[in-house]
Formats: sequence, structure tokens, C-alpha cells
Amino acid sequence: MIRHLLVCITAAVFLTGCAVVRQNELGVKRRNGVVNENVKEPGMYGVGPFARMIKIPVSTINLAINADLPTKEGLTVMSEMSILYRVDRQKAVELLKNVGENYEGVLIQPVFRSVVRDVSARFMAKDLHTAERATIEKTIQQDMDKYLAKRGIIVEGVLLKSVNLPKELTMAIEERLRAEQEAFRMQFVLDRERQEAERKKIEAEGIRDAQSIISQGLNPLLIQWRSIEAFKELSKSPNAKVIITDGKSPMLIQPTAETQPVVQPAATRTLKN
Repeated sequence: MIRHLLVCITAAVFLTGCAVVRQNELGVKRRNGVVNENVKEPGMYGVGPFARMIKIPVSTINLAINADLPTKEGLTVMSEMSILYRVDRQKAVELLKNVGENYEGVLIQPVFRSVVRDVSARFMAKDLHTAERATIEKTIQQDMDKYLAKRGIIVEGVLLKSVNLPKELTMAIEERLRAEQEAFRMQFVLDRERQEAERKKIEAEGIRDAQSIISQGLNPLLIQWRSIEAFKELSKSPNAKVIITDGKSPMLIQPTAETQPVVQPAATRTLKN
């Protein structure tokens, strides 16, 4: 009985003196308040009495923060943002020594709140809803990285997830955007009408050129040749016909008193068999 009790006590002491460092973590042992320089990779380690294993995540962490953003025109905009960061493996021990385990509250959040207010004050409130949003995020990330990279924290990105603008400002921005879209639509309509007018102009010029070419080619010999062709086509018809002509064309030409010829269609009568 006593032997079993000693075995249980020994096992309990052994288990309580062990620490498991999980994947995507680094372990740093602290004994009697002193941080050990030896960094532990994932696995199980014995801690021993009067010591503790501090576990530092080295994977990407998403830190969500609500921030009040001052704008260039003097407004204050409520926003919800996320900071994506990770701890530099090479500087994990130095981070614990100089900052401590609560590096988020001691270092990351104060730097973020200072940088984000400085950056947002350079932009207008409407920029938070336009393409300038990406520029704001990138600028905040770069400015934070200047402070945090040398302390062992790598800022991978800053995301502006939501922005709550004053109602009046939101309506003004929407009205301006609608006006811009209407201007773009009208410009499109004007461009289309200009293209249609140009098309009609080209078409009219083509018709004019075609008529000019045809009129230049209508000489007496061509007209006589066309008349002969017409007589040939009429001769192929099986029906009886009476054609009155002057022998030159299937038209009757009668001079007037002013010696100006008047052209009249030849009378044609078709007799049925």
C-alpha cells in the first residue's frame, strides 16, 4: 500500500514537472525569475522545481482592435481593425527579457493606436471607402513595422474591416458617387452619338462617291449597249409583244419647241397567246 502511494506521488511530481511545447510554439524556461537563453522547439520537456516553461506562439496572430480614427477634415470615425503579426524566432528570448509575456498590451497596442491616429489624420473620411483604403492599411503596417521589427515582432498586415461614418457624411459621399456615375454615363452616351454621327457621315460620303462614279460612266454608248441587252432579254420571252421605239432605245424621244428632248417611256403592249 505504501509502495503504491509512493509510486503515485512520484508520478504526480514527474508529470507536474513536465511541459509540452506544441507545434507553432517556442518554449523558454524561466527559473527563479531568470529567462534561460536556450529556446525549446516543439516537444515534451522536464521543467523541474521552481521553474516554468513560457510558451510563445510563432504562427500568425490576428489581434482585433476597435479604434477611433481622426480624419483630415476633423471628423472622428469608428472603425474595427485587425493586426496580423508574428514573433520573430530569433528574437523571442530578447522579447521576453525586454518586454515580458504581455507584449501585446505593453508594445503592440500602444504603437498601433499612436500610428493609426497619425496616419488617418492625413486622409479624408471619404478615403476610407475608396481605393485609398489600401494605401491607409499599407502605411499603417509600414509605420508599425519601423517600431516593432527591431523588438522581435513582425507585422504582416493591417486590415481595416469596417468603418462607421457619420450618417450625413455617408449620404454626401453616396450622392457624390451617384453624380460621378451619372457623369460617366452621359460621357458614354455622348461618345456613342459622336461615333454614330461619324458613321452616318462616312456612309453618306460613300453613297455620294458611288453616285458620282455611276454618273460619270453613263455615256451614250453605254446606254445604247444597255438598250441592246434589254431587247435581247425581251426577245427571250415566249409571249407576243409590240414595242415602239426610235431604233436606238426602248424609249420614244420627241423634240420640243425649245429643242430640248423630252424622254417618255415607250408604249409596250403584251399579247397573250
